[in-house]
Amino acid sequence: MRNTIFLLLLLIACNAKTQTFIEKNYDKKEYKIEMRDGVRLFTSVYSPKDTSRSYPVLLSRTPYSSKPYGEEYRDIYEYLLKEKFIIVYQDVRGKFMSEGEYENMRPIKSNIDPDAVDEATDTYDTIDWLINNIPNNNGKVGIFGISYPGFYAAVSLVNAHPALKCVSPQAPISDWFVGDDMHHHGALSLLLTFNFFSVFGQDPDTLFTEWPSRMEYISQDAYNFFLEMGPIKNANEKYLQGRIPFWNEVMKNDTYNTFWKEKNTLPHFADVTPAVLTVGGWYDGENLYGALNTYSSVEDKNPGIDNNLVMGPWIHGGWVRTTGESLGDINFGDGTFDYYTEEIELPFFRHHLKDDPKPDLAEATIFETGSNTWQKYDSWPPKKVKETRLYLSTKESLHFNKQSESSGFSEFVSDPANPVPYTSKIQDAKKFYHKPYMTEDQRFVSSRPDVLTFESDILEEAVTISGPLFPELYVSTTGTDADWVVKIIDVHPDTAAEKDGIEWGGYEELIRGDIFRGKFRNRYEKPEPFVPGEVTKVSFKMQDINHTFKAGHKIMIQIQSSWFPLFDRNPQTFTNINEADESDFIKATHKVYYGKQYPSAVKVYVNNGNKE
Repeated sequence: MRNTIFLLLLLIACNAKTQTFIEKNYDKKEYKIEMRDGVRLFTSVYSPKDTSRSYPVLLSRTPYSSKPYGEEYRDIYEYLLKEKFIIVYQDVRGKFMSEGEYENMRPIKSNIDPDAVDEATDTYDTIDWLINNIPNNNGKVGIFGISYPGFYAAVSLVNAHPALKCVSPQAPISDWFVGDDMHHHGALSLLLTFNFFSVFGQDPDTLFTEWPSRMEYISQDAYNFFLEMGPIKNANEKYLQGRIPFWNEVMKNDTYNTFWKEKNTLPHFADVTPAVLTVGGWYDGENLYGALNTYSSVEDKNPGIDNNLVMGPWIHGGWVRTTGESLGDINFGDGTFDYYTEEIELPFFRHHLKDDPKPDLAEATIFETGSNTWQKYDSWPPKKVKETRLYLSTKESLHFNKQSESSGFSEFVSDPANPVPYTSKIQDAKKFYHKPYMTEDQRFVSSRPDVLTFESDILEEAVTISGPLFPELYVSTTGTDADWVVKIIDVHPDTAAEKDGIEWGGYEELIRGDIFRGKFRNRYEKPEPFVPGEVTKVSFKMQDINHTFKAGHKIMIQIQSSWFPLFDRNPQTFTNINEADESDFIKATHKVYYGKQYPSAVKVYVNNGNKE
């Protein structure tokens, strides 16, 4: 309790110090900047009081409010304030004090239709106004943003204004059906999506300065709250009552159709002219997919441009919102925040906006978990890796070599009325999710009969795996649909000593987990039922890792068919899940096959001895 009070007091003191600094060194002005269609966007500009020289503009466009409005100053990261940029925040179209109609992930159309208005044109018009109207600017603009503001940063790359010299999309949203925070491979991120849109999705008819009130629902236990809610269609009947327009759209669009495809940013990053620094966190439970795929899309479509990637041991926005030293029980060492800001982000902005010398940035600066070291690569994923597979086998074993045994299988009964929890923690239903779940000890589910566990022998030497993971599972089910959750786990030695109250002996540290909705195994656009009892291959791409499994550790793979309430429940009957009734939810027996005929495995890329 004393430590909590001390940290709270320290935070208050730091915020007060930052407020004093900004008020002493910056002037604030507010503007309504007119876009090409006449809509005016509210914009706050913080300019250095020292007018003896010119400064670059650093812009962040946000749907989360540029508040406070009026004479008060907002909190701004101290390390940016000391750099003396002209710092600009803008409410995007239709949010808070900006006019117009808001649209979630407004589709990019201006690169095809010159008369279209979208977030790219709003950014262009804003930059044009700023460099022509804000005193003492040097004619150079940078854009940055985390999460949804990261999306707005990314789309500024489309038909970019000539004054836009550099862009840093940080945890940007990119594809809301395949991999970002709303869905993973077609499975709905229930806990996060329901809680986020119950507030963010409310649609006031007029300009507003404060967040709408949260929908009233009380529960200290998210697992039981969402289980008792029943089928997903009950969310409207019991709680949202049709008042969240975007939730209603989500419920109507249960496949990867035009509604979702138009919102996907990744096809639009051709002909990028600004330098790009994409930032993400290995433990970002929301937009890890967006960071990795925004970087790769820009790289693939624009060979030779300044395009850098940073991946650290961070939660969502943790590179500047936390010290980055630990998550849950796992410690990463000191200084990841300082390393990122001092060695990467600030040198990037200084070079492109202030003409400082070009920094010695690697193409990809990537934190390696397990060894807790920073690695530099000339590409991501690294080129010098060896493709191999971790094969499932009998007696719940795991091998790097294909086994010669005749085929066998492991089976379990999946019951939607008793789904596998994603965390051992009791969590308030109003919280987005328990952030440390991405490193959590998986022993809390290992003994469940509906979780299959495959474990390697003790590693005689360290193994580093870098890049995406590709489950290749041969499965069958007695139902007509099923979700497949795959987790890769670092098992600590049984002999590891207890420390700080944590039993490290046999600790099952989650490194990466993901879910795939089985009916989309051939196409996200066209779901297909399973034929009961028929062996079927299910393959998908999990998000990347860069992790060293130390000598003396073991590698474990767990397979299950629910991960609740992080993701919605699959009724295991082939149907439109958003319209499913309680009667559609059935128990089903799932089998995972292995051996010579059905070599279920996870394809990985081993990076030992090839770090650049």
